[in-house]
Amino acid sequence: MKIAILGATSQIAKDLILSFSPDDNYDLILFARQPDSVSNWLSIVGLNKKYPAYDFNAFIVGEYFDAIINFIGTSDPAKSADIGSSILDVTLKYDQMVMRYIQQHPNCRYIFLSSGAVYNSKFDKPADRNTEAIIAINDIQPQYWYGIAKLFAECRHRSFSHLPIVDVRIFNYFSHTLDISTSFLIADIVRSIEFGDVLITSPENIIRDYIGPDDFFQMILSILLATATNDVIDCYTKDPVDKMTLLTIIEEKYGLVYLIEEKTRTINATGSKRNYYSTNYRAERFGYKPQNSSMENILSEMDKILNTYII
Repeated sequence: MKIAILGATSQIAKDLILSFSPDDNYDLILFARQPDSVSNWLSIVGLNKKYPAYDFNAFIVGEYFDAIINFIGTSDPAKSADIGSSILDVTLKYDQMVMRYIQQHPNCRYIFLSSGAVYNSKFDKPADRNTEAIIAINDIQPQYWYGIAKLFAECRHRSFSHLPIVDVRIFNYFSHTLDISTSFLIADIVRSIEFGDVLITSPENIIRDYIGPDDFFQMILSILLATATNDVIDCYTKDPVDKMTLLTIIEEKYGLVYLIEEKTRTINATGSKRNYYSTNYRAERFGYKPQNSSMENILSEMDKILNTYII
């Protein structure tokens, strides 16, 4: 199967590339705004002779792919805040590029990496199959641009119901390859452990569902191997985890020192979300069955990050 990976510099794309790499039945062609960066990474992980990396300008309609996976965008809240409304143009530009392609190659599967942010909800409760997207059309705030960009892309995809397009909404993802300079709680935790700092966090007991590289790979494989369809699915694991449980377990295992403070400032580029996860298990239709819980994913990946600190 020949697969085009768009946005190959993203960390989640790199993890997926590594997951595919042992199987020669999958021929990956990588595209990025900075192909040299991808090539350098391929050399580091020993895959420079296995996969080529190109600029987006090299993506042409004449070349045939069995599938295209689109990772283009940003998942870092701080970067999302900096990019602002331009995320609308970036998302549209590259999505239209792929849509033009699959309209000429209607048997090519298209997997679009969307986000739980499409709901534009406060997530007082987790998303489910009946959750509706909310847009305050008369008062659109900057934190909603990212979710709106993804929502508009999903709407375009549903309008082409005859084409094999599956949108995959990622809520929370954690891997040992995480850039710990990002503005996520889990990155803050890793930095605190590595540098011996005290983690300052709010008393809000948020709940998250962290899918890891293995379950994410299985989800993508299940889509590629299932009967072609036009659909959307939410990512999920066996069980989500609340912040206080997460902190307690990591404190016991890795010696995390943390302090709860009422007035802690956090970056919420897509809005505050107490229960940012989904109980919509539609991915079961594709044969997906998560192997790990959020806590299992976190501990497995943190062991790889902090192995030099584990006694």
